[in-house]
Amino acid sequence: MTSRLSRATHLLVSTAVAAVVVTGVVALPAAGVAPAGPALSTLPATALPAAPTGSALSALAATSLPSTTDDAAGSTTWTVEPATADGPDGRVSHRIDAGPGQTVADHVAVTNFSAHPATFELYASDGLVTADGQFDLLPAGTTPTDSGAWVALGEGGVPAAEGSTPLRVEVGPEATVNVPFTLTVPADATPGDHPAGIVAALVPAAGEQQVSFDARVGVRLHLRVAGDVLPTLSVSDVQATYTSSWNPFAAGAVEVDYTVTNEGNVRLGSGTAVEASGPFGWGEASAEGTPQRELLPGQSATSTVVLDGTWPLGRMSGDVTVIPVVVGDDVVEVEVQQVSVGWSAWAVPWAQLALVVLAVALVLLARRSHRRREAATQRRIDAAVAARERETVDA
Repeated sequence: MTSRLSRATHLLVSTAVAAVVVTGVVALPAAGVAPAGPALSTLPATALPAAPTGSALSALAATSLPSTTDDAAGSTTWTVEPATADGPDGRVSHRIDAGPGQTVADHVAVTNFSAHPATFELYASDGLVTADGQFDLLPAGTTPTDSGAWVALGEGGVPAAEGSTPLRVEVGPEATVNVPFTLTVPADATPGDHPAGIVAALVPAAGEQQVSFDARVGVRLHLRVAGDVLPTLSVSDVQATYTSSWNPFAAGAVEVDYTVTNEGNVRLGSGTAVEASGPFGWGEASAEGTPQRELLPGQSATSTVVLDGTWPLGRMSGDVTVIPVVVGDDVVEVEVQQVSVGWSAWAVPWAQLALVVLAVALVLLARRSHRRREAATQRRIDAAVAARERETVDA
């Protein structure tokens, strides 16, 4: 099992993305209606440079990737990335370690690659991880309640927690604007990770039709509030079901469903190994579950592992073992413990029982037929003997 967990851990670490940004395209609603949220779509291939190895290009992309959309002024391409007061500094995300009550200052750079000026709205939002494991932000128009609400954009800006509105930034053609921001951690903030992001959304040009596209590009903000770090995963709702093969000479499969929950205060990934065996350890089987690249504090993910080639040996049992994995460049100095939960299920050999019943029925049928043939033969012999005796008497 150690080797299986090691492979799962290696796969998870090799696919983990430490810092990413959000890209999305949504249809603008009618005037006065708040947008329902981003519906992610694929950007034109010509708008994106080659993706770096290991990056994810569904809801996430490396920070250096720009977004492109068509508007009244033509194609607009832009990006947002970490910066200093002098411009982009090569970081792929903002990593901030701060204590309760502390204020940290930093910058983002908005670059307009287009040949015409463009206006963008900048705002901060809380981070989340989607069901398919991609990092995203709250839907547009949703008020942040965690670290996204602690960010104030621009000189003298106020955070969303105090009623701020998006900051409008005008960027000239092929120009970059550096925007300062501050993040103030509340005095009662809980220790651990508080994911967020800063978004730059294109503002439609004046006179443009309302039916358009609202493309968002964001840079991720990793905030860890100082305090006790508790990296803890749990496994719950473990249920196992055995499915027999219709072929009595073929094995069936055990399907194990389980839920992994991050009960700690820092983000973690996970690798999973599931084992099964019958009575006396017969019919051992094992399989690895799909690694979870990232689970934020309080987040759960439900997965299914299928153990093929499992013979029905009556009562099957096994374990679901989950090993927490540190994500990307995160530092977790506390030892991370793996957790195991047992399961059991009945694997009734219905197909094999049916075969046995059929075989017994055929044997009984053959014996009955044999007895009938013997009885018929005996009756013919008796009739012949009786006829011979009558002929003898008559003579």
